[in-house]
Amino acid sequence: MGFSVHWSWLTAVSCLLCLGGEVRCDCMEEKMEIEGGHYTLTKQLTTDSMLVYHCPEGYYPFPSLTRLCQRNGSWRPAPKRFSPQRCRVVECPDPNVLLYGNVSPPQEKYFVDNETAYECYSGYTMRGSSKRVCLPNGKWSGFTPICSRDTGNDCADPGIPAGASRTGNIFGIDDKVKYTCNSNLFLVGSSERVCQENGQWTGKEPACYYRHTYDTSLEVSEAFGSAIKDSLTTLEPIDDTQEGRKIRISKNGTLNIYIAVDISESIEEEHVNKARDAITKLISKISSFTVSPNYEIIFFSSEIVEVVNILDFLDKKITLSAITAKLDEFKIDDRNTGTDLNLVFSRFLERMAIIKRQVGEGFKEHRHVIITFTDGAYNMGGSPAPTVAKIKNMVYMNHTGEQETHSRETYLDIYIFAIGAEIFDDDLQPLVAGTGGQHYFRMKNITNLQETFDDIIDADEVMGLCGLHKEYDTTEKDIKRKRYPWWAFITVQNEGLPNNCIGSLVTPQFILTAAHCFKFGDLPEHVKVEIDDGQGRVKKVKIFKIHPQYNNKAKVDDGVKEFYDYDVALIQLEEDVQISSAVRPICIPGAQGTSDALKLVGKSTCKEQEQILLKNHLERLTFLTKKGTTVDEKDAHAKLGDNRDECIKHALQAPGITTTNPKVAVTDNFLCTGGLTPFRDHIACNGDSGGAVFKNYEHRTIQVALVSWGTTDLCKSGGGVVESVETSRDFHINLFRVVPFLKSILGNETQDDYAPLEFLEECIDE
Repeated sequence: MGFSVHWSWLTAVSCLLCLGGEVRCDCMEEKMEIEGGHYTLTKQLTTDSMLVYHCPEGYYPFPSLTRLCQRNGSWRPAPKRFSPQRCRVVECPDPNVLLYGNVSPPQEKYFVDNETAYECYSGYTMRGSSKRVCLPNGKWSGFTPICSRDTGNDCADPGIPAGASRTGNIFGIDDKVKYTCNSNLFLVGSSERVCQENGQWTGKEPACYYRHTYDTSLEVSEAFGSAIKDSLTTLEPIDDTQEGRKIRISKNGTLNIYIAVDISESIEEEHVNKARDAITKLISKISSFTVSPNYEIIFFSSEIVEVVNILDFLDKKITLSAITAKLDEFKIDDRNTGTDLNLVFSRFLERMAIIKRQVGEGFKEHRHVIITFTDGAYNMGGSPAPTVAKIKNMVYMNHTGEQETHSRETYLDIYIFAIGAEIFDDDLQPLVAGTGGQHYFRMKNITNLQETFDDIIDADEVMGLCGLHKEYDTTEKDIKRKRYPWWAFITVQNEGLPNNCIGSLVTPQFILTAAHCFKFGDLPEHVKVEIDDGQGRVKKVKIFKIHPQYNNKAKVDDGVKEFYDYDVALIQLEEDVQISSAVRPICIPGAQGTSDALKLVGKSTCKEQEQILLKNHLERLTFLTKKGTTVDEKDAHAKLGDNRDECIKHALQAPGITTTNPKVAVTDNFLCTGGLTPFRDHIACNGDSGGAVFKNYEHRTIQVALVSWGTTDLCKSGGGVVESVETSRDFHINLFRVVPFLKSILGNETQDDYAPLEFLEECIDE
């Protein structure tokens, strides 16, 4: 671009002279442009800077993905005169590998958005997708189509992925099939699979990738997800033959997670930062589960930058909050040009050896998960493969027998997240380890990996865990539904105007709300519960049960026209709601699930739960208010201990109260919020009644109370987020005081109508 051949020649000579004096020369931008795209530089035009080409979605850089600035001022690889850099349309592997069927339309090559249809010959049955589309990531949509008879075979026909060839067409026990990829494709997955006695094939279904092929965040969530979910929700040993169970931990076992992030020059800083954010999300979400792993977290190039030492975990010298702080503080300063991937695995091997010495025989119950983010472009330390072999040998306990080794394979998982503009797949793929599903992920863009890791944890398979919810901000239209997945709208329509309330899902079949939402004469058919679980928004009500001690007129003679003590009710739905990331139960006092969420080990009590959740004399809490078809959040502070009397005295200003003793109207079963001191609280509106008053504890939500009544109606427009005035107060039923009622219904083990909720033995109604 404006430089003559003569000038370029002089520049090269000058650089050669400079090199003799240990002076490096900058590269030139001449002929570096790419048609249809753009490029970025990691270190401007200085030595060791990487030029990375970028193309729009559905295109990839050709013929080079990157170029590296050399010491002599030249680029490697050098631009080709007769093959200018341009953005090519993404191509998908050839689908014309179907046996016993036809693929249409027949084409020499298939590009993004091309559609294909599959049809089996007469007498053969179709499995997989009958129609597929070439996607922007270089993969076909759907599942591998297979035409087979599957008669007399011990295993089903495993099929042939697009772009592949297979040897082996007999599918009996111990029979093998082998796969290779055609032309310039490479294989990801199992190149050889064996038919087992249980009718399943070993390994993972292979796929053929181009160099421009990558795994989407959704694919990573589905494939990697079950590994983490199972490790956090499965506390008992499970059958080793189960597919998808990739990381396991026994009830008395220990889970060690080792994480390494490549920060060498070949990895763009944006990728490093996104990987760091994803790790933060992963460990923070893991902290909300029962299992508490030990962590080793490092960043590396030619040297290691330690963030967390796993030995400090074993010695209880570090907390999870400290990890998050260290990750947040981490910044890339000067990066070394070298990359020593073997150093990473040597570090992890050394840590395992120390742990083994410390715990002795107990090491056999330790399970190890290694997660590495890298492009595999190591130029120092040699291949990490021998070190990985030593790690396997240590975890597998030096077993030489095939059956013994297989029994120990579930104790080690090595995952590779291949990131960067140019990935060295041949070096990285042999490093993965573990049984079950995919362990190698080719990530072109890790921008959404934080959300992906959140999806991994916050998915349908963990429906037995209460209080899980989304926390990050997204553009999803149903993010409120996922942030507060327990909310339900309740309408009671009998005679007169309808009564609107809010409830909280506490089990798949029960909604918790306020007793005063119902009047004498109301029947289940008068009650409408709205909670959109994808199976229909409105749910039919089977029965509702009010606390037996609730009596709205009990204190009329004592100067309280309407008395709301024990203002709690449970609505039983005719059918279970469909649990998902958008609809799931909230944790409630007295339940074992709440103790698990609070990390209470062993035999716990309601008192211990309450001491954690309501430990301060001023406790910040949250409740919801209806806003159209969704909700908004309100904040308030419960005045406890020495602050309580000052708060509840304002109950005497409420309409219908003539007593001079506020404790007549406000018993010890209520929490008091509202006012301006020391913070301006939000105040409840009529439609907020029965809604959860909750608190988030380490990524799990626990309901401590429900909205009951207030002194002042400030919601003239009918609802919304309204601020308190100096004398306005709200009173919420403290659920710790009504645990026996909740347990009598939700924990009832004498019926077969619904699965009972497990409650703690030591919970007393005070």
